[in-house]
Amino acid sequence: MSTSAVIPIKQLENAKQRLAPILDTGERNNFFRAMVEDVLTAVEACTLVDEIVVVTRDPVVADLALSYEAEILDEPDNAGLIPSVSKAAGCLANKGTNVMMFLPGDVPLVTPEELEIVLEGFGRQAGAEFMIVPASDLGGSNCIACSPPDCMEFEFGENSFRRHLAISRRLDIEPCVAKLPGIGLDVDTPEDLAELSRILMESRLESNTHRYIRESGIMERMLEDFQKIG
Repeated sequence: MSTSAVIPIKQLENAKQRLAPILDTGERNNFFRAMVEDVLTAVEACTLVDEIVVVTRDPVVADLALSYEAEILDEPDNAGLIPSVSKAAGCLANKGTNVMMFLPGDVPLVTPEELEIVLEGFGRQAGAEFMIVPASDLGGSNCIACSPPDCMEFEFGENSFRRHLAISRRLDIEPCVAKLPGIGLDVDTPEDLAELSRILMESRLESNTHRYIRESGIMERMLEDFQKIG
């Protein structure tokens, strides 16, 4: 049984454009890097993951991934999340990997324990298996596990959680769903960042993301705005 975690990361520079109203370019880049490092740290610590695969053409991302002993897979020419995950699925299936788990780079609250919930016992049935962890609002698909890796068709984007469920059933694969709070929070909007700041302040969890937003002053700004809204 072999399991690969696939993390597509297009680039660090100019990432998280939807946060531009509240973070400048340098803040967005550093914030995204901190989140990526926390995702890589959690995956590296998960005993059920045998290999980390980062899909990118960004040399800065590749250097960061290599420091976590990840394999680098070049992003396909038709850049985008769907082509990147589909390419990884095909490559992993061709080399005989049993399970592929997709994670984005912007779920900084993910833990090894949550990943173990996703992967424990997964991929041991005779037929194809599909597991999905939705975003907290049940819109996006924040983690996907497939066995074999190429058993699914991917449709990321708005309302992708429900679309993936429909695709899975159309392919005669009964989907499993796990709602996990850490994986469930992907940070795209100012509201997401405010929620992340509140959670990190209350939990006092030490992480790259927590350290960066605290020391940069972002956390204080976000909590002030959060209190005004409240």
